[in-house]
Amino acid sequence: MAGRGSVTAPILMEGPHGPWLKVRESVAFFGNAVVCANWQQWQSEVVAGPELRSLLGNRDWQRFNALVKPEVKYRFAVSRMLVRHAASAALHVLPDAVELAYKPGGRPYLRGCDQIDVSLSHTLDLVVVGLNRLGRIGVDTELAGRRLRYLEVHRQMCTPAERARLADLRAPEQEAELLRTWTLKEAYTKALGQGMRLGFTQFGFGPGGRELQTPDGGAASHGEWSFGTFGRELNGGRTVNDRYLVSIACQDAGHEGEEDTSVGTMLDEGLLGQVVDLLGREGT
Repeated sequence: MAGRGSVTAPILMEGPHGPWLKVRESVAFFGNAVVCANWQQWQSEVVAGPELRSLLGNRDWQRFNALVKPEVKYRFAVSRMLVRHAASAALHVLPDAVELAYKPGGRPYLRGCDQIDVSLSHTLDLVVVGLNRLGRIGVDTELAGRRLRYLEVHRQMCTPAERARLADLRAPEQEAELLRTWTLKEAYTKALGQGMRLGFTQFGFGPGGRELQTPDGGAASHGEWSFGTFGRELNGGRTVNDRYLVSIACQDAGHEGEEDTSVGTMLDEGLLGQVVDLLGREGT
């Protein structure tokens, strides 16, 4: 039975109406939640006016206006809207109260609520957002039909143990395993904040993609990481379509986390101290 720290199937969101309660429940029970959306289903909600500017924030509003292609603009806006709506469900606040910021490498985070980690991925029509209150999280999505040829990529992306396991598979199975391995490695390096700086041959995955391994096939973690790859089974069979895979890397760092993720208990101490000081000055 799945429990704390377990990776569960992404929740499909057909629009800003939700179901956001599922996100809040997943974060509360499992410690994490992953949501996905077809940005075209949200397109009617993207109206370039004061409300969108308020929701995106100054930095993302400027980036939105700098984009030229309409489909790129819409996908960008929807991806940020999805982050804010998902985070607002976990924090129990309105979406425009969530402030999305970026670390030097471009990794998004929630300003003032850094106890919840955030990851974002998209390809073509699909946008995916991951939230985790127990540690790091990384998500990655690719077209399910993308072909990775073993002989062309195995030395760049596979460990010796993975090469030994994959070499004898038939071509269709080999390509499917390569794609799953690729998306899992993308998700894991995103979770670490390393991106392509961590070589894909420096770590691997066992059969089924559930276990993190050393290059020679030994165990590389002690249960603090959970992994999963989802396709047709997204949200109990209700997928955006069958074109995509979504891989998730989710950490349980071992601390208790906050079962109550409402914004009142999730503000970091630095921000809370600034608020208290400001209120004190205003009262004098």
